Amino acid sequence: VQAASSDGDALRTLFQDSDAVVNLVGILNESGSSRFQTAHVELPRAVVKAMREAGVTRLLHMSALNANVNEPNSRYLKTKGEGEDLVHHAPGLAVTSFRPSVVFGPGDSFFNRFATLLRLSPPLFPLACAGARFAPVYVGDVVEAMVRALADDKLAGQRLELCGPEVYTLQKLVQYTAGQIGKNTLVIGLPDFAARLQGYVLGVMPGKPFTIDNYYSLQKDSV
Repeated sequence: VQAASSDGDALRTLFQDSDAVVNLVGILNESGSSRFQTAHVELPRAVVKAMREAGVTRLLHMSALNANVNEPNSRYLKTKGEGEDLVHHAPGLAVTSFRPSVVFGPGDSFFNRFATLLRLSPPLFPLACAGARFAPVYVGDVVEAMVRALADDKLAGQRLELCGPEVYTLQKLVQYTAGQIGKNTLVIGLPDFAARLQGYVLGVMPGKPFTIDNYYSLQKDSV
């Protein structure tokens, strides 16, 4: 069922007779009418309002590791933090939020995005923020955590950080992706000034493969 996230009446109708609401909406880059503030703050506010009107009190909310309302640079992390705080401070709701590192699985937008870029690249692949660290978490494990939260009232009010068992640099993950698609590509880490420049340049290209906001987000290890 599709509904406009800005349509409070539609959300209230969808929530009727439900036991819980799960909000998974998020964007990594802004494009057109898709804005961080709209997706990460205004939508959660509309969800909270519609839940109250529909009489639903249990909310599972997808946030992000390093989400922080006081984040000075990354609009992604700042608005994710604002939305997370908003739902946790909503009176009358039992909220569990989830703060994962990068989530991987079939059809993900992390390994698949790099696989697409690597297929188009020459033998040398320049990579911004190559030393950024991640603890990739499998989507099935994220789902299991959510199912457990629905069944355990003690997890209401908690903010759960979800990480996989191993920590990797971005360079290692991209090199691994190249091997998986059979590309003999050398992944070269860019110096900081070049990484910033890449963010500004690629951020105005179709599909926005990398933006300056992505650069700022990668300044904090996702572990």
